[in-house]
Order: sequence, then structure tokens, then C-alpha cells
Amino acid sequence: MTTRRTITNVAQYHLVNRLVYLGMPWAIVGFSFVVNLVVSTQVDGVRTGGLGAIFIYVLVCGLYSTTASLPFGLALGVSRRSYYLGTICLWAAIAAADGAAITALQAIERATGGWGGHLYFFRIADILDGPWYITWLTSFVSIAMLFAYGMWFGIVFRRWSILGSLAFGAAQVTVAVVAILVVTWTHAWAGVGDFLTSADALGLTAILAVLAAALLAGGFSTIRRTTV
Repeated sequence: MTTRRTITNVAQYHLVNRLVYLGMPWAIVGFSFVVNLVVSTQVDGVRTGGLGAIFIYVLVCGLYSTTASLPFGLALGVSRRSYYLGTICLWAAIAAADGAAITALQAIERATGGWGGHLYFFRIADILDGPWYITWLTSFVSIAMLFAYGMWFGIVFRRWSILGSLAFGAAQVTVAVVAILVVTWTHAWAGVGDFLTSADALGLTAILAVLAAALLAGGFSTIRRTTV
């Protein structure tokens, strides 16, 4: 039976490795920021994708939470359902906190004129460059979505090993190729381009939220069949 205490215990279990989940992402972002800040003293108006490091690392954390941590967690007597829900709740909280941090740093960046050197580090044009509440929401949903994807991939690996992971990846590539072919055959690229260019950050965030929900559902259905 999954209770609030069980979910809390799972979250605490993950936080034994708090350096992995909490420290490393911001250490990487901090290092990238310092490097770009130094560059901005020599080059005016630097726009960088350094903030993307935290999003990539979150995907890795999703993989780690299942490939490395799941077997021991289940060995402690935690049910698969409790483990999954506890992990999701923890990362919902982390995503909310990271989103708040990005929003706050973006506000400081605006107030200081790009850290005094027109450095655009915490702002990504047309995505993370709007009102604070949209910045927070987009950051939160993006982090949650990437973690859910990494977690599902890790669960597939625990269930079907390397061959299963390759098949899982190949299936995604196949779906993407089929989608591209369909759009090409129907001469719909102009419509796709219009949609992408007309969609604002809130619209893209809504799409990511739907994708995140689908990934979470897929991960949950898979972990129930995981034998570890």
C-alpha cells in the first residue's frame, strides 16, 4: 500500500545521493556561467545555450534513478508503485525549485543588463524570455518531461536490458521517420512551420506537458512489469 510516509521514504532514499540530484546540475551550470561571463567582458551581447546543461543533466538523472537506484530500492521492500510515485513527487519538487531558481536568476540578469556585459545566459529567445510565471512554468514542465523520459528509458533497460533499450530507441526513430514522411507526402511542411513559428512559449509548454504526461504513463505501465 502506498502511503504518504512511503513516498517520503522513497524521496529520502534518493536524496542520499543529493550531490547527484541537487549539487551537480547547478555546479555544471555555474561553471558554464562563469566561463560565459568572462567571455562577455571581451565580447558584447553574448547569447549562449549554457543553461541547456541543466536540462540535459536532468535526463541523465532520470536514467540514474532507475538503472542504478531501482534494484536496491525494491530490495528494501518498496513496491514498484511506491517507488515510481515517490520518485515522481521528489522530482516534481526539484523541478519546481529549479524553475524558481531559473526565474530568479533571469530577473537578476534583466535587472543588471545582462550581468553588466549584455550576457544572455538565463534567457532563451522565444522560449525562456517572457513573463516570470511563464518562465517558471516552462522550466518546470521541461525539467519534469526530460526526467520522465530518462526514467522511462532506464526502466526499459532494467526490464529488457540492452536489446530492449535499442529496440525502444529504434521505435522512437521509426515513429519520427514515419511522421516526417507523412508530412512530406502531404506537403504539410508549410503548415508545420507556421504552427511552430506562431506558437508562443505557453503553447509549446502545453505540448511539453502533454508529452510529459504520456511519458509518465508509459513509465508507470513498464515499471509494473520490471523484474529487476
